[in-house]
Amino acid sequence: MMVRDGAVGAGSGGRVPHSVAARSRDERREGARDRATLEFGDRADAALDLLDLLELAWHDSHGDAAPPTEVVEDVWTVASGDLAQLASASRLAVTDWRDLRLAADELRARG
Repeated sequence: MMVRDGAVGAGSGGRVPHSVAARSRDERREGARDRATLEFGDRADAALDLLDLLELAWHDSHGDAAPPTEVVEDVWTVASGDLAQLASASRLAVTDWRDLRLAADELRARG
């Protein structure tokens, strides 16, 4: 379902309060904190900021509040603990997630 400016998709007649959407993003951020700390150390907050930007861009491009779990996992894989690669992988996720999947699968195959 697409949520824009607090309005739920056509025909529902309901609204999602801003606090619900913000809490959800905050919860996803906190859920990723341990992994970000493990992979990025003292740059974990910057990594989490990039993932927040990924969510915003994904919403603007695809209409969903957040990218699918598999896409986020591919971003982590391609980033390989490098902040610049995290930024590039996040951009690729939004512009062509299939190319991101190929890159992630190639890295996984290498072990």
